[in-house]
Parts: sequence; structure tokens; C-alpha cells
Amino acid sequence: MTNNRRMAPGAPGIEPRWTSSAKSGVGTSPTGSSHVWFTLSHGIFNEIYFPDVDMPCTRDMGMIVTDGQEFFSEEKRHTTHEIAHIAPGVPAFRLRNTCENGRYRIDKHVVSSVRHDAVLQQTTFVPLRGALADYHLYVLLSPHLGCRGAENIAWLDEYKGVPMLFARRADYALALACSAPWLARSVGFVGVSDGWQDLDAHRTLTWQYDLADSGNVALTGEIDLAASDGQFLLALGFGRDDAKAAFAARSALYHGYERTQAAYVHGWQQWQHALPINKTGMPGDPKVRGVSAAALRVHESKRFASAIIASMSIPWGFAKGDNDLGGYHLVWPRDLVEAAGGLLAAGATADAHRVLNYLATTQESDGHWAQNMWLDGVPYWNGVQLDEAAFPILLVDLLQQEDEMSLADLERVWPVVRRAAAFIARCGPGTPQDRWEENAGLSPFTLAVEIAALLSAAQLAEQHGEMDVARYLRETADGWNDDIERWTYATDTDLARELGIEGYYVRIAPIAAATAASPKEGFVPIKMTLPDIDAESSMVVSPDALALVRFGLRAANDPRIVNTVRAIDAVLKRDLPYGPGWRRYTGDRYGEYDDGSPYNGGGVGRCWPLLTGERAHYELAAGRPDRAIDLLRIMEKSTSSTGMIPEQTWDAPDIPDLELFNGRPAGSAMPLVWAHAEHIKLCRSIADGRVFDTPSYTAQRYVLQRTPSAYAAWRFNLKRRRLPQGRTLRIEVLAPATVHWSADDWRTTTDTPTQATGLGVFIADLPTTRLGAGDSVVFTLFWPADQRWEGVDYTVVVE
Repeated sequence: MTNNRRMAPGAPGIEPRWTSSAKSGVGTSPTGSSHVWFTLSHGIFNEIYFPDVDMPCTRDMGMIVTDGQEFFSEEKRHTTHEIAHIAPGVPAFRLRNTCENGRYRIDKHVVSSVRHDAVLQQTTFVPLRGALADYHLYVLLSPHLGCRGAENIAWLDEYKGVPMLFARRADYALALACSAPWLARSVGFVGVSDGWQDLDAHRTLTWQYDLADSGNVALTGEIDLAASDGQFLLALGFGRDDAKAAFAARSALYHGYERTQAAYVHGWQQWQHALPINKTGMPGDPKVRGVSAAALRVHESKRFASAIIASMSIPWGFAKGDNDLGGYHLVWPRDLVEAAGGLLAAGATADAHRVLNYLATTQESDGHWAQNMWLDGVPYWNGVQLDEAAFPILLVDLLQQEDEMSLADLERVWPVVRRAAAFIARCGPGTPQDRWEENAGLSPFTLAVEIAALLSAAQLAEQHGEMDVARYLRETADGWNDDIERWTYATDTDLARELGIEGYYVRIAPIAAATAASPKEGFVPIKMTLPDIDAESSMVVSPDALALVRFGLRAANDPRIVNTVRAIDAVLKRDLPYGPGWRRYTGDRYGEYDDGSPYNGGGVGRCWPLLTGERAHYELAAGRPDRAIDLLRIMEKSTSSTGMIPEQTWDAPDIPDLELFNGRPAGSAMPLVWAHAEHIKLCRSIADGRVFDTPSYTAQRYVLQRTPSAYAAWRFNLKRRRLPQGRTLRIEVLAPATVHWSADDWRTTTDTPTQATGLGVFIADLPTTRLGAGDSVVFTLFWPADQRWEGVDYTVVVE
């Protein structure tokens, strides 16, 4: 920057906001040389990410058209938008934005550079009324560098004689260059002195400020339509300083659009053509399959190999500002494993292996993974979800099932699995948060994933000669499996009587209910609402219970599962124009309000297409493949025009002014990587005639053999009050102890020292198998390391 600048007034501008979270396109170069990712919506660029996929650096970049006198038209607001892929399965796009008054059309081709940190927009301006000379065309760019709209600096300058528009915040910078000459340029503060305000007021760029120093800024440049005959190339470069950003922009211009697009398309086609999921004859829409596969890889980091974020979006971003740094552009371990499963189902085995390597690197020292994290593994939210500790174990098992794990791979990954299994054994079965990141308790979904993971870890322990560890993990899994119904199956409720069924699995039961007679005796808060409300746990139904079938713990025709499906359909199914959809659970508040206003801590949860995929997997497991195929088609009909699957679909009457249409994507997030992974797995499952990611050993043990547990565990995080007759009472603690106990009300006593399991759990098995119904065991504990008694007596009654 030079001196004698014309300073833009009005700092710092209005409060910054993000933009629409329903993307119509996302993309990045297939090469590792380019470190930019782009998103599209309403016919223009939205967030562009640099230097990695977790760091948005723009809000949007679009065009404004005027006649210099009266006419004003903003591309994103005043045109009809068309978008299509340049080639099938390739995240490169053709956009056509046609003026709603029929005066002009803007045609664009959009890719990112394959060599440089830049995005390219090849643009053609077509006058539909009058001549080219009758129009003025401006590009308007809103930087949000380093994930913040505030404290950005914008200025005008040149690089090696090439005029550009620049912005910087901290060590993030961007530079905008054009192949056509600039007729005018200006920077300013949004809402006060930016180009939009100037053009709206004067229909031409009159202010032409050189510098907007620290705030919510915008960059505006008028393109010389006459010199370019309406055809030009925009290059937006990024770098750690303005020189690097300018270099990226100028170099991208030099290489040109056609050559860049050809290399970009070729690289993506090479990857797609190698995937078995794209073979002719595979189930599902080939277009959506290609989009799903690309969506998984587009969301992957290039610096942190196979760190895949949940979505390049910020839910309801137009209502959010700098206080929401994370959005969905973070890594959730659960979503990451789901994505790896999708990659593996597609045949991208090398990509799935890289996910496992990333998980091994980001595992916490105690064995769990952060609730979500930045690409470098630094936690964003600090909740603990036990399914996220279990899913990486199941990824190892799935890779083994697909014969994709060598002995060296297993040797390397065993310590990771061991730590994760130990964490689950110490902290389970109740989870501090369920998979919807809201409630603590006993969730059928989390229990299913935990139990399957413990059995998988047991197999690996056995392969590594740790027989005692393997035995304990299987015994723990068996015990938790036996208690699932006692913890989470509610009978004789108002809903059950209304539906004429015995009962159903609840969404989640509070830990207190584990010691009660049934899950009816407890309340669970409904989160995602202001304020939280309490509901009887027995009245909150969720499709989560279908995980008991998905992970092989219960048969699809188990009467309790069939009853639960009836309850799910009665409470959560919604009729959409193309078929049924399902909401997450009773009373869900994570979604738009009925009037279409965005979620703000409250709202109404809508249908999730990924739940349609989960239901289809259940139907396949139940021996109804035709129904699974129907649901696959329904899932594909929920997509955008470019085949992208949203997090939620709007399931209420149309509100055209808010772009909410029944059965079409809602405003939370699109695309959702997890949903695309579920779609690919469903295509593979239907092709294989079986659920792709069901572990074989769980179904063998619990559905076919119906292996019972010999133990009933008591632990401090689940203080059992009842003991099924004929079982051994196992006391489990997290430090060495002596159990001082009696089966005759302290008339006689026995001291039983705990034994180490090797996983941080210490167990004492009390010989209770011969006790009769109504007998009781009373015990306390002595802690030798501290030389102290627990000071509390605990009682367990035989039932």
C-alpha cells in the first residue's frame, strides 16, 4: 500500500453476516497443489476456503448490473439461476443467471486452479435488450478472511503492473484480478461506503475509495465490457500475504481458463472412473452417485490427509456472524467414519485408509476423540460422545471385512483400538452426549455402536495375544447387550396403548432410569430449544433404535423392533411430495420455525434424508429389497438440482418468499457429507444384497446364537439396584479396591479384592448365582491406595 489514499468512511461497517447455507455447488481441484475450496449458491460464489477446508475467507462474490442512470440489478437477487455440472461427477459448474426483467444474461464457468491457490470464473455478459454499451457490469466481493468478517482491510493496488483489488486480515490475504481492464475500482465498509451502496444510490461507481482500514469491507470493480466484448476471466487468488495472493491470481490468469478446466476435469474423471460404485448397473441414479462420491472427497483436507469436514456451510449463515467460527466446517469423528465407510463402499479404499491414519493421529491420550475439531485435531466443542469413541474401531473392522488390512496395518492400529475400547469400557454404557449432541443417557444407537465396537476390539485383542482383555471386552459387551431392553424399552405407555403395541425403544433414557423399573421412570430434556423443556423419556421416539438392527444386535423381525417401527412411523414420518421422510425424534427443535424464520436456539426439526437411507437399510435387513430401492429413489429425489443431499428437507407448506418448498432442501446445511456417505453405502448395500456395514460377528453372537451374559455389572456411573437371578454380580471400579460384602444382611461378610483387566477397569466377581429372588447383596469398598473406606453401603436385590 502507498500513501495519499482516499479513505473510505463509515468504519467498521455493519455487523458481518455469513450467507445461505444451502449450497448449489461445492468444488476443489483434484490435485494437492491448490489449497482453495469454493461453494456456490444463488448463482454466485459463496464461502471460498483457504488455506484449508476448515477456514472460510469470503462471504460471497457476485455481480451488479446497471445502465448508469436508472437500472440496478444484483445478480444473486434479481435473476433466475440455472446450474449444471460441466461433466458428470466433476465438481465444476456452468451457471446461467438471467435477469428477471429480461434485460441481460450472465453465463459462467467455475473451477479452481489446479496449480495455484485461486478460483477462476470465466464470464460472458449477454445483453438481451439493447446493446453491450448500454450496460455497466461490476463485481462485488465480500472478504471474511480467516473466518471473520470484522477487522478486514481492503485497498486498491497493482502487482507487477496488473491492477487488482486486495484484502487482508492477520496472515490471510486475497487479490482479485481480471483479464479485462478495470474501468473503476473502489473499496468501502459494508452498509455505509461499499460499492453496493454507491451503485444503489447513483447507478455508477462514484466514490472510488482506495482504502477501507479494519472492518466489514467490500471490494467493487467495474469491468470494461467494450474492451472484452463481454467475455472475461476473473481470478481470485489467496495467500499468506498480499504478494502471494496476487501471484496466485496473476498466474491463474496467465494459465487461462480452458487449460485449467481441462486439467481439473481430467483429474476428477480419473478418480471417478476408478470407483466400482460408478459401474454400469449399480443401483441408484448415476448422477447422484457421482455427486455423492465427489462430495466426500471435496470436503477432504489436502494438508491433513483425509480429515473430512461435515459440510462447507454455516447453518442458517445469513443469520449468523463472527460468533459462529466453526459452522459445519469442522471434523466430527462420527461423520468422518461415516464418510470413510462411504468411500470404502464406493471402492476408494486408499482414501478410507487415510481416514484411519488421521483418526490415529488425532486420538486423545485417554482413548476418545473430541466431539468435533479443527483439521489439526484441536477441539472446538469439548463434549464426549461414546459413539465417536466406538466408530473408529468399527472402521478398522470394516476395512478387515473388505480385506483391506494387512498384518502390519493391524499391528499399527491395535494400540489405537485398545485405547478407544478401554475408554468405552471405563466410561460406558451411558454417554455424556448422544449422536445428536444433546442428551446424556442410555441411547439405543450409542449402545449398539459401543457393543459392536467392544466385540470388534475383542477380536483384535485375541489376534494380538491379549486373551484376558478379549474375554473382558466380550463379557462387557454381553452384559450391556442383555440390559438394552431394561434400559431403553418402554412398555404400557399412552403411546403404546394408542398404537396397540406392547412397547417400543425410546430415543434415550436418563442414567437414573437404568436403576428404575423401566425407562418410563425418568425425564429427558429436549435440547436445541430456548429454554430446554423436559419430556418423559418414554414418550420420546427416534429412528435411532434401528441401529440395533444395523449393527447386528437385534433381528429386523424382532417384535420389539417391529413395534418400534410402528411408533416411529406414527410419530415421526411425514408425507413429502415424492414419498415419506422422517424427523429425528419427538419434539426436535433444530430447524426453521413454522413461519420459515431460521433456527435461533429454537425452531422445529424437519425431515433428514439420511434417516431415509437408514430406514432403507433396515428394510433391506428385513428382507424387503424392493422397499429399500423405493427409499433409495426417495432419498435421491430430496436432492438439489445438482444432486446434493441436504441435512434437512422442508416438510411444511411452501413459503416461496423464503425459498422454502415442501420436499426441497431446507436452510440448515447442504451438502451434508454424512448423508452422501449414507447414500453411497445404500447403493452398495442394495447391490450386495446385504447391509454393507453390519459387523458379521454381532449378528452371529446376538441374533443367531443369542449369547446371554453371565454377569450383571455394578459401577459408579451405573449403580445397579437389581440383579437377574442366576447371574454373577460384577463390581467394576476405576482403581484397585477390596469389596467388603454380605449376602445375609452383614451377619457374615466376605472381602473380595478386585482384579485388573488391563484397561483401567478393576473387577470383583461376587458368587451370587445361587441366590434366590428377593435375596439381596450389600457391599461397600475399601481403597487401599488411600487407606480409606467408601463410607456408603450399596444394595442390589435379586429379581
